[in-house]
Amino acid sequence: MTVQTPAPETATAARRRATFNTLRVKDVRRLTADSVEVTFEVPPELQADFDYAPGQYVALRAEIDGRQLRRSYSICTEPVPGEIRVAIKRDIGGVFSTWANEELTPGASLEVMNPSGAFVSKTAITSMNRPEELAEEAVARRADARLVAFAAGSGITPIMAIARSVLRSSPEATFELVYANRSASDVMFAEEIGDLKDRYPARFAVHHVLSREQRLNPLLTGRIDAEKLTALLDHVLRPEDTDEWFLCGPFELVQLLRDELASRGVAEEKVRFELFSTGRPDRPAGQQGRRVQADPGGKTVEIEFTLDGLTGQVASPAASGETVLNAALRSRSDVPFACAGGVCGTCRAKVVSGGFEMDENYALEKDELERGYVLTCQTRPTGEKLVVDYDA
Repeated sequence: MTVQTPAPETATAARRRATFNTLRVKDVRRLTADSVEVTFEVPPELQADFDYAPGQYVALRAEIDGRQLRRSYSICTEPVPGEIRVAIKRDIGGVFSTWANEELTPGASLEVMNPSGAFVSKTAITSMNRPEELAEEAVARRADARLVAFAAGSGITPIMAIARSVLRSSPEATFELVYANRSASDVMFAEEIGDLKDRYPARFAVHHVLSREQRLNPLLTGRIDAEKLTALLDHVLRPEDTDEWFLCGPFELVQLLRDELASRGVAEEKVRFELFSTGRPDRPAGQQGRRVQADPGGKTVEIEFTLDGLTGQVASPAASGETVLNAALRSRSDVPFACAGGVCGTCRAKVVSGGFEMDENYALEKDELERGYVLTCQTRPTGEKLVVDYDA
């Protein structure tokens, strides 16, 4: 049984509520044989809801072959009023990405969640609706910051937004990019990367690493493994002079980069990272409020959650190992989530009371964990009752 009661007035939302709005597709532009850039129109009345910082993402929701699917995609441009652009690369076996590459056309309508995510720069850049903040931020932050990014495949998407914004907003900042792909034909935003090189020849540099093509420099040929990474850091990049690092790609590459930077004494707060997935194929994402089996012994745990000022209680069979997100979805279909794999952070909530365990976390920052926030898609109660607040 589920009960909905008003939450105390003190439980107000501290950050923007994750909600879906229907947006019209303005354009679908082919980037490579397996990727497209999709531009959505944002009407004036929704521009405040779709304000964003470079590096953030949106979740898309569509009904495909009778199934409602949602996927998260990074925004690929600097903030522009009236539109949102994302890049979608076709994954092998990916239903949503294949549909977007083969069937999505201008004029279609999709449900789009307002932007979120913490993969953003601390350099002086701003969102599209608050340009007045730029001067204040520039005073507090280094105008000559040096940023370095590693991207693989579609991991370039948020990096493009960050690089464009940093180079435009900070006249003395520099940006160096290492971009890994199988071949030159797989390079997304090749023309835009070339434009950045032409526009900022002294402040932007890119090193294309191709795993299946021979390049003149052997350092830029093959996969980025531990040996190649060491050489890149020793002879090409300058870790000791870098103010921010951005890592975006598959789990194995991002973890290799994080470990190597940590071993070189790079402070954790200087390293931002985002993953394609958790690298755990044995734990498929995408919970939709699955059914759970009753415990033969009758033992249940209570999961209480507050969302949009309403508090609900769900009885969860103790033997089911049910996550907070799954239990909440059985009660309310509008509970926020996108990847359900511990990567995006959309399902973030604060633990008010009760014991819990969280399996994976690739989205929450250290300070968020210290303040009691969890990813509800990865969190299970360990006691008789767990209370969480999505509005906190």
